[in-house]
Amino acid sequence: MDIFFSRSADVFYYAMITAVATGVGAIPFFFFRNLTRKWLGISNAIASGLMLAASFGLIYEGLKHGEWFTFLGVMIGLIFIIFSQRIIDKYDDKFSIENINKVDSSKMLLIMGIMTLHSFTEGVSVGVSFSGSLHLGLYITTAIAIHNIPEGLAISLVLIPRGTKPIKAMWWSIFSSLPQPLMAVPAFLFIEIFQQYLPMGLGFAGGAMIWMVFAELIPDALEESETSVVATTVTISTALMVLFQSLIS
Repeated sequence: MDIFFSRSADVFYYAMITAVATGVGAIPFFFFRNLTRKWLGISNAIASGLMLAASFGLIYEGLKHGEWFTFLGVMIGLIFIIFSQRIIDKYDDKFSIENINKVDSSKMLLIMGIMTLHSFTEGVSVGVSFSGSLHLGLYITTAIAIHNIPEGLAISLVLIPRGTKPIKAMWWSIFSSLPQPLMAVPAFLFIEIFQQYLPMGLGFAGGAMIWMVFAELIPDALEESETSVVATTVTISTALMVLFQSLIS
């Protein structure tokens, strides 16, 4: 039992690292106040390659435990992320982070709900991956942590030109990813108790992350950078992530 709770604490610790990594996106603004959005495009391209490689890593691991459960998990993850995105799109324009100081408590709860939906898949991915193995958990944690950096950069690009200090922008960036450690532990505990659902959980995380790459990260990257730059960056970052996985396996 002590080992069980110790592993849960480790999962929370690693998931918290992914949340803190979001704040790294604000660090350049301590030194350069006028960063161009081109860097956001490149950052999103790097994140796309890392997340794509990590997604297939999750699915491949799930296939080892059960092909059809993994496939079912991918489909459930796809449906969940599409549904979640529709909710986010419905309210995102009304309660965006640049207006966060102007909202009342009920709207703050709604914003937290939207952030939770956005971060849910990433938190589940961390929790489920540690149920697979320590190596898989470290691999997915690394991918998501690096992916969170351009999210923090994007938040900072919105807040700092409006007068927010870099330290506060860093805090709001981390705050936006706090649902990840909160979701990681329940996901880990569920899979640990119901081991037969491990391939479904891995498939869920992988399917949702693949959708996010092609529906959000790559389109965002293409808005800020040239197609050839994005394609080259995605290819290199995917290859490096696959290499990283082979080195830690």
